[in-house]
Amino acid sequence: MVKSSSHNITIIGSGYVGMSLATLLSKHHKVTIVDIDKEKVKKINAGMSPVKDSMISDYLTNKDLNLKATDSLNGIIDTANLIIIATPTDYDDGTGHFDTSSVDKVVEEILQHNSEAPIVIKSTIPEGHTDFLKTKYKTNNILFSPEFLREGQALQDNLYPSRIIIGSKCSNAELFANILQEASLKKDVDILFTSSKEAEAIKLFSNTYLALRVAFFNELDTYAMSKGLNARDIINGLSLDERIGDHYNNPSFGYGGYCLPKDTKQLLANFNSIPQELISSVISSNQKRKKFISDKILERESHTIG
Repeated sequence: MVKSSSHNITIIGSGYVGMSLATLLSKHHKVTIVDIDKEKVKKINAGMSPVKDSMISDYLTNKDLNLKATDSLNGIIDTANLIIIATPTDYDDGTGHFDTSSVDKVVEEILQHNSEAPIVIKSTIPEGHTDFLKTKYKTNNILFSPEFLREGQALQDNLYPSRIIIGSKCSNAELFANILQEASLKKDVDILFTSSKEAEAIKLFSNTYLALRVAFFNELDTYAMSKGLNARDIINGLSLDERIGDHYNNPSFGYGGYCLPKDTKQLLANFNSIPQELISSVISSNQKRKKFISDKILERESHTIG
């Protein structure tokens, strides 16, 4: 591993990804987080988290962090020697792809002021988008590194990462991996260096597998409800098999949140003419589950539904 010294790091975007990384890395590095939302900037500079994460709030209050926030890139990018992009990339049903405009705009602006610092994209993007940006701007300084964080547990997941994946095999990739590993509290974190396309695919397939698992146990619950069976007993019997495991197995209204719906749709769009059945079935299963539960609620003819 390339040994990392103290760095001047700029993080763009103060959502769960940006805030958890800013909190994590500002223990050992000078970190500036940039967001166009002035209210979020004020909260961060006042030691308050703009996202609901108890550990982030605790660190901002009780830890000695070298962290500040600003709403402008002016004068910040020029002096940074590591830049992390964590802006939102919502799925656009009209185009059938992620809206990467926030990432693209930031990359262009960064390169106008600083062409030397490595740029690490943490935003979820379509497979092949990192290579597209590198070709468009004629640079090899752009890396992709997927995040695997839970809302409300983002800092916890950065302190104890399941794995660190970097979509590059250059020295900057090794440096960034080491920065993340040094900041974590977990020993012997698994680190994998891949191409950017493979790292982008890992992110999409990881979240789609989680969505698939949710859909499976929801369909099990639908079956049990329809047959008058005890779903929890069935799930407990399945989960004793170590190959299945006793995790991520609670039936629900359907998967939701920010990541799973958009990432499954993006992966399906990536398949395009490639044969598949599972990916599209996961998405349709989730819709059927929500309708099934809604119908069950309506059958009760309740006056108030909360």
